[in-house]
Amino acid sequence: MTMSAGLGLGAVYLGDGRCRFTVWAPLARKVDLHIVAPRGRLIPMTRVERGYHRTEVTDVEPGSLYFYILDGRKERPDPASRHQPRGVHGPSRVVDLRSFAWTDRCWFGPSRQDLVFYEIHVGIYTPEGTFEAIIPLLDDLAELGVTVLELMPVAQFPGNRNWGYDGAYPFAVQDSYGGPEGLRHLVDACHSRGLAVFLDVVYNHLGPEGNYLGDFGPYFTDRYLTPWGAALNFDGPGSDEVRRFFIENALYWLTEFHIDGLRLDAVHAITDKSALPFLEELASTAQAQGNRLGRRVHLVAESDLNDPRIIRPRATGGFGFDAQWNDDFHHALHSLLTGERDGYYRDFGTLDHLARALRGGYVYTGQYSAYRSRRHGRRPDPGDALRFVVFSQNHDQVGNRARGERLGRLVGLDELKLAASLVILSPFTPLLFMGEEYGETAPFQYFTSYTDPDLAEAVRKGRREEFACSGWEGRAPDPQDEATFLNSRLKHDLRRMEPHSALFRFYRELLRLRRENPALASTSLEDMEVTALYGDRVIFVRRWSGEDEVWAAFSFSGNRSPVSLPVPAGRWRKLLDSAEDVWLGGGSETPEALVSRGEVRISISPKACLLFGRVKEE
Repeated sequence: MTMSAGLGLGAVYLGDGRCRFTVWAPLARKVDLHIVAPRGRLIPMTRVERGYHRTEVTDVEPGSLYFYILDGRKERPDPASRHQPRGVHGPSRVVDLRSFAWTDRCWFGPSRQDLVFYEIHVGIYTPEGTFEAIIPLLDDLAELGVTVLELMPVAQFPGNRNWGYDGAYPFAVQDSYGGPEGLRHLVDACHSRGLAVFLDVVYNHLGPEGNYLGDFGPYFTDRYLTPWGAALNFDGPGSDEVRRFFIENALYWLTEFHIDGLRLDAVHAITDKSALPFLEELASTAQAQGNRLGRRVHLVAESDLNDPRIIRPRATGGFGFDAQWNDDFHHALHSLLTGERDGYYRDFGTLDHLARALRGGYVYTGQYSAYRSRRHGRRPDPGDALRFVVFSQNHDQVGNRARGERLGRLVGLDELKLAASLVILSPFTPLLFMGEEYGETAPFQYFTSYTDPDLAEAVRKGRREEFACSGWEGRAPDPQDEATFLNSRLKHDLRRMEPHSALFRFYRELLRLRRENPALASTSLEDMEVTALYGDRVIFVRRWSGEDEVWAAFSFSGNRSPVSLPVPAGRWRKLLDSAEDVWLGGGSETPEALVSRGEVRISISPKACLLFGRVKEE
């Protein structure tokens, strides 16, 4: 089945008081529409092919609240609800999706080469925790040099505190964030400043509270399991309509909210043995919709499989995603910076691991993984580095620590600058985690606000047991305690103080260099060389594009010492030195210019990055 561009599930307001309601409920013999406000009434729906039930009502206005009643017994919110103003158990709300006055008519979206992600959680990014409150801060992000605001999931979840991965209504924009109107205002404001918007969506499971899909149809299967419970049914009886539900959801964000791209959470938890996998069908349909809309549409997957089929073109047997998050890069970098070797970090910790990540994306391409007790990964196809999104921090890698410490709590300023340099000066697509650009000190902890006390206690207990087994030190904060949420709120005023201000300027300079230097803007993995100097604990990277050429030395040594670098012959000019006073470094002994005859011996400051560019001959 290939979805058309039409969006039909849920309540579709047609204007002049007319509203069409469509729900897939094959498990129900009959479904009634219960309008509960402003005027209560019961309207029978007509059962049509494949278990759909439909009706069109001529006197329903936007703002009306409704339920579906299944077989006269179960009263449930709409699975495709656009808005849940009274929470996950309350009635759904009719929304007029035609009424917003967009100002982005000429917006086409950034190219893949221009993508620089900035991941945020709406609830803690500002004291208000709303879409509207983010808008005054967008100019700062544009000044920094990011081009994409990536929102953690905004689908309606229980209460008003949650990471978003427990959403129960994939189409409904979280009410406490500002609902669908607030999201549209944010997207429009981003586009007016040249910022794209990506949305994190969860198609591998639904949250446990308020999840009534199983009452309507075979959305779930017991043939597979996920870490979060029942798996979604993408390949069994009834799976065509389950696919339609989630593919239409993707089209909904792209079409009705002008979202520029989707980040799919944990696709490795989606089990699908069909000849045309759901992920491939989703990518094909979403990208075709982008062509119809005249806008660039990007799809990014999170996967820990190191399976290149996700980012391989469909013409050569892949799923056709534009990129994937690359955890290997993060783990290799993090373990070198911190010395941590617990959990999955046991597979990392050497310069060679990071050098392998820089050369090709994955570290594990079929080698034995001690953490998994088996071989892991497969070599990716050669070519475009932009298929890999890299980072030194993100919501998972920070928030899934017992106490949610950011990298700045584990290492010093020099290491933070070194990490930023490796991410941004790499040929890959960089992602920054909210606040890292100025060294945010607040943790990012796991928080929830379940209304079911038994579920809240189960999550609290599970969190404690998880970290007790994994060896993390310290007691995990109570996810249900509001203080856990408040402790995670960002403190943007830090950016005006040192050393935070210097770190911000350093990030801004890195992004400028990446944007303006042709060799750094190149995305070819074939136009670069990576050398690990093990004795000196230095990684040397050379990159070029035409006549433009740069080299960078990344030192993980704790001492200042002379290092012999394989610098190509010619004259070179220093472009960046993280040890200089302007970046609050410990002082640099590296000259502003140097001449190489095939090797240079220079002194590199501890935990520093050097970047030089070739001086072109006149």
